[in-house]
Amino acid sequence: MDLFEFQARDLFEAHGVPVLDGAVAQTPEEARAAAERLGAGVDGGRVVVKAQVKTGGRGKAGGVKLADSVDDAHDKAGQILGMDIKGHTVHRVMLAPAAAIAEEYYFSVLLDRSNRTFLAMASVEGGMEIEEVAATKPEALAKVAIDPLTGITPEVAQGIVAQAAFPAEVADQVASVIERLWDVFVSEDATLVEVNPLVKTGDGRVVALDGKVTLDENAGFRHPGHGELADTAAADPLEQRAKEKHLNYVKLDGEVGIIGNGAGLVMSTLDVVAYAGEAFGGVKPANFLDIGGGASAEVMANGLEIILSDPAVRSVFVNVFGGITACDAVANGIVSALALLESRGEEVTKPLVVRLDGNNAEEGRRILTEAAHPLVTLVDTMDDAARRAAELAATAQGA
Repeated sequence: MDLFEFQARDLFEAHGVPVLDGAVAQTPEEARAAAERLGAGVDGGRVVVKAQVKTGGRGKAGGVKLADSVDDAHDKAGQILGMDIKGHTVHRVMLAPAAAIAEEYYFSVLLDRSNRTFLAMASVEGGMEIEEVAATKPEALAKVAIDPLTGITPEVAQGIVAQAAFPAEVADQVASVIERLWDVFVSEDATLVEVNPLVKTGDGRVVALDGKVTLDENAGFRHPGHGELADTAAADPLEQRAKEKHLNYVKLDGEVGIIGNGAGLVMSTLDVVAYAGEAFGGVKPANFLDIGGGASAEVMANGLEIILSDPAVRSVFVNVFGGITACDAVANGIVSALALLESRGEEVTKPLVVRLDGNNAEEGRRILTEAAHPLVTLVDTMDDAARRAAELAATAQGA
């Protein structure tokens, strides 16, 4: 789960990372009040008004503006709110006092999946895209592998500072900030903590001027408060409903609903459906839905309910390879799910193409054949089932 900048700032502050004061506004009027509290216009004080979107390039898009007074902050917020930045609509702005920046640095710690460890990166050339620094001046970016068992100790932090060649006058401050950012990373179960820029102000302080944090949602059970950080307003409503039902679902732009057991099988199913759909006007998969190994009637019903409620879906492809969960249990689940949906008042009108293979596949097919549901079609192979589902979707779309 990616956080907004203001949420990252609050986490930083809670863990002792030096940050500037800040406030969040959803209207120009709220921005005016926040700017007044932050001292805009007093003794030449200025505030920065920053778009809160989960993407980079805000400054280049006009989403970061300086305001000289409360009225100016009101106007700048009005210009930014509602902007589209790389497909993200701005619903909030963050206001902070303008800092007298003397130098800009960079620091991040992240999960290094390829090497199965953690990685710290630091540079004295902050304030720009770190990818650009890595590409044009790789020697300016220090990369230090972090032992998960020891983490970033004071000695490791000093080593990072030395390798990145931070100026001597800020070395101790930067090392202290790095230790505290590591505390954020570990304590909050993050996969990324990034500060760009980490700045030296005119009075010599080192402050995290911006923040980017990604939290591991798999660790959410350890952090009840993390649920409040989710951006439910921007979430796809179908994905939100699926999440509430503990379903592994991702909405896609297509017409064939997909249900499978196992992420690998579902990914393969998406490819096969997309390929088959080329023969029927470009029909595509409508979703990713992995029901896992326990395909109970309730899980199947919840999955079907989510998929069938998607107005873009024209047909559904249920692709199951029986393993720990046998195909007869899946077949009974499908039959029970259809009955359960009807008992809930959910009218099932879209055709289902079912392919069963593996453990007890023959018995599963027998169960579905005897059930003789008018909307269920059994197909033996994955390719043929994908083609049939794409054909049904195209026919329904044409109708």
